[in-house]
Amino acid sequence: MGAPLTLYVDSLFLSPYAMSAYVALTEKQLPFEVRPIDLEAGEQRMQPYQSRALTSRVPALTHADFCLTESSAITEYLEDVFPAPAHAALYPRDARQRARARQLQAWLRSDLAPLRQERPTETVFYGAAGLPLSDAAHAASAKLIHVASHLLGANQASLFDGWCIADTDLALMLRRLFQDDLPDALRAYAEAQWQRPSVQKWLEHNAAARA
Repeated sequence: MGAPLTLYVDSLFLSPYAMSAYVALTEKQLPFEVRPIDLEAGEQRMQPYQSRALTSRVPALTHADFCLTESSAITEYLEDVFPAPAHAALYPRDARQRARARQLQAWLRSDLAPLRQERPTETVFYGAAGLPLSDAAHAASAKLIHVASHLLGANQASLFDGWCIADTDLALMLRRLFQDDLPDALRAYAEAQWQRPSVQKWLEHNAAARA
């Protein structure tokens, strides 16, 4: 295939951003190695990782002598370097749909902080119970539901004509609300996305990290 690919992820497999990059590589059916980084021990700030990953964050993707951090940058890089039809598409072909998918990814990463704080990924992957949502988290939840409901019609299996990486990102965010009030249509969408084989492979890593 050419130069090897390595994906550096958090050792507990809890990062939604590492999951997004992992799903992208898996969907493209690219051979890659997974290397866990112990964030609790501060390994991301130690050598050799710090000199490899420019921003000292996970996920990081190495492709030969090139290293890239930030999950959305990773997925766009994979789409450019390993394009369809030889490899599965991560984004819609239509320019407006592709822009909307990227908009959604950027928004999910930059907004809704109270919801991410009060419903961390332990509630998603471990089923951990959270306290009742604060007013700020309720407002973030309402915003998420509004946006998702606008983008997803009744019985809509994906955001666009077919799956894209933004579906995985949106489904994970919606699953933060599974112990709260979430419309049935959005719950069904998130559950269906969770059954995707690439997501299930990530969940296997998560379960093994807990064992």
